[in-house]
Amino acid sequence: MKKILILGGGGMIGQKLAQKIVREQTFEEADITLFDRAFPVGDLGLPAIKGNIADPAISQKLAAAQPDIVFQLASIVSGQAEQEFELGWDVNMMSMWHLLNALKDQHDATNGRYCPRVVFTSSIAVFGGPYPDKIGDEFLSAPLTSYGAQKAACELMLSDYSRKGFVDGISLRLPTICVRPGKANAAASSFFSGIIREPLNGHEAILPVQDTVRHWHASPRSAAGFLTHAATMDLARLEGRRALNLPGYSCTVAEQIEALRRAAGQGAVDLIKHQPDDAIESMVASWPRNFDPQRAIALGFTSENSFDEIIKAYIEDDLDR
Repeated sequence: MKKILILGGGGMIGQKLAQKIVREQTFEEADITLFDRAFPVGDLGLPAIKGNIADPAISQKLAAAQPDIVFQLASIVSGQAEQEFELGWDVNMMSMWHLLNALKDQHDATNGRYCPRVVFTSSIAVFGGPYPDKIGDEFLSAPLTSYGAQKAACELMLSDYSRKGFVDGISLRLPTICVRPGKANAAASSFFSGIIREPLNGHEAILPVQDTVRHWHASPRSAAGFLTHAATMDLARLEGRRALNLPGYSCTVAEQIEALRRAAGQGAVDLIKHQPDDAIESMVASWPRNFDPQRAIALGFTSENSFDEIIKAYIEDDLDR
């Protein structure tokens, strides 16, 4: 029986991950616990604990159950982390510090027998320009936002605790996950999903940037696949380099809109309204646009090969739900 803890289990990716593990029986037997501040309407039938991930006592309590696999997905999003500086560092970085120390305490209490797999959702925001045409696996991590800096700090902590043998960790630098179901969140990247999701549901969408903006995307379906693959693969293959740039698809906003036109017609495209937002444009301009993730591909990670496939995944998995 694998004891699995999903931190951020009430969020979209956490819910997708839990559903995938249950549906596909990723593990022969899985005892899954979800943790988050809140959970969506609709019960997955799994134990769900509510609390604040930034509370050190919570980390101690969760670690005491000695989960075999910890998915650390919990964070506040990029736009909020930029606007609320102290909260961003407290939730996005200090929570990882508390978690790793709580897991280390359990490792020490068992004389080193306990060493859980920790899968951390990092971000392509750990990179900063100037960028090459495609970011390769050797490109420097030098974030230009608070959110990116917080994710980079967590990568380093997880790598060091893994080097010492307290945990066995991997950091996944997720592309922007698109098309996200549900309502828009406070992420600066939220519009990438909104300009597809809202028109497909018959609603107006706001585009705050120029349609020449290029970005790196993967679907929620791919995100869940990244996480389960990272939880089951042999991490010795990482050879100590525990942060990975993951596969995705690079396209411009104009190319996104063309894919929407192919999927749903001109009427859907007409629902997109361009309203420039200087703050969002400035933040998006600092983000990477394209990758060459050869290490992750060689290690078996896969994603979509076109934005049409990303829209198709949303229609199949989430439209009308």
